Amino acid sequence: MAKTFRERMEWAVRMALLAFVLGAVAFLSAVTAIRFAIRGSEVAMPDLVGKSTGDATRLLTSDKLEIRISDRVFSNLPAGAVVRQSPPAGEMMKVGQDVLSLGAQTIAIPQLTDESLRAAEIELLRAGLQPGEISTFYLPGTTPDSIVVQDPAPGMQAASPRVDLLVSEGDRPAAYVMPPLVGLSETDASREIADAGLRVGNVNVLATAAALKDTVVAETPAAGARVAADVLIDLDVAP
Repeated sequence: MAKTFRERMEWAVRMALLAFVLGAVAFLSAVTAIRFAIRGSEVAMPDLVGKSTGDATRLLTSDKLEIRISDRVFSNLPAGAVVRQSPPAGEMMKVGQDVLSLGAQTIAIPQLTDESLRAAEIELLRAGLQPGEISTFYLPGTTPDSIVVQDPAPGMQAASPRVDLLVSEGDRPAAYVMPPLVGLSETDASREIADAGLRVGNVNVLATAAALKDTVVAETPAAGARVAADVLIDLDVAP
């Protein structure tokens, strides 16, 4: 018995609906498969900071990633350790992607002790370093302008581009205590100055000084002051 037009239309609609459902299922299956494939080709970035380049390379190789050292910088970490990484730990990475890292600098601190300050500065520049804090002090028995202490010590790996230096100024200059000269005659004052290991500088005559003739009315430096051997003593005397 021939189907009516209505029956044929209902059958066509059912077939179209079935085809749509089957197509939707196939599409969703494909999307799910692609997602699994993508997820399967990604790995979480491991934490490499502080690890040696060898250990970092082994970690990345096990995750099918590759390391690329972009530069070397000064750091307190051991030489050859990873200082920074990009991308950071935990970020999802595609298999085969490169990982950039910064390794610790491997410059050894040169020997600077007993060198002059100028020679030490040149040596540091040659090594790619620079002077840090420079301090000076008197140290008996040492050569003036010579390096007596350096920090870091020679042979250590440079954690910073700066090297601190302690420079000797040699023996401390002799120092004397100014004797009291006011009230003495110029002749007696000059003798006192010589006996103290010092020398007379300028002698100024003060026309208005109310004192005995040729009597010292002022001294520079003042009495009791600590003076070096090369300081000249100035006197003011009455006319």
